[in-house]
Amino acid sequence: MIGFITPLLARVRSFANREKGNATIEFAMFFPMLVTLLLSTVELGILTVRNTLLEHAVDLTVRDLRLGKINQPTQEKIRNLICERSSVVQDCENRLLIELRPVSTVTWTPLASDVICKNRDETINPVVTFDAGASHEMLLVRVCAVFKPVFPSTTLGMQLARDELGGYALVASSAFVNEPT
Repeated sequence: MIGFITPLLARVRSFANREKGNATIEFAMFFPMLVTLLLSTVELGILTVRNTLLEHAVDLTVRDLRLGKINQPTQEKIRNLICERSSVVQDCENRLLIELRPVSTVTWTPLASDVICKNRDETINPVVTFDAGASHEMLLVRVCAVFKPVFPSTTLGMQLARDELGGYALVASSAFVNEPT
């Protein structure tokens, strides 16, 4: 019996000492982390581009509002202008919700911290304040657009605060004072 164990132990030792396949084990261990990092980077890049272009579109539209270039502004007119200027918001008219309201220069009450975004599942828009204000009046604008994560199962995609349909909200805010008429 001892004669049988000795060759078996020799084979086990030679198998344990072999370095063939070490790269495969390292690859199998680190590849999922590398792919997750890569996909999270792409997700963050897309999120940043969407947010930057939304902010830019809101800034251009607020400038037109401030200078009085938009006659009798309505939520629909402002939404259409923002949608024209923001190329990354697909189905923009159905995803964008705009809140516009004057600020009291006595109390300086800011917009509420909870952002109202559009529920993409409903055809009815939530009620938000939309008051174009008078001349010399300060106004706050907040625009909310809801997007679906490109890679929802990545670390970043899972950490984004989402609505009931799995979308995350991007919010652009601005303030301006109406020019005198």
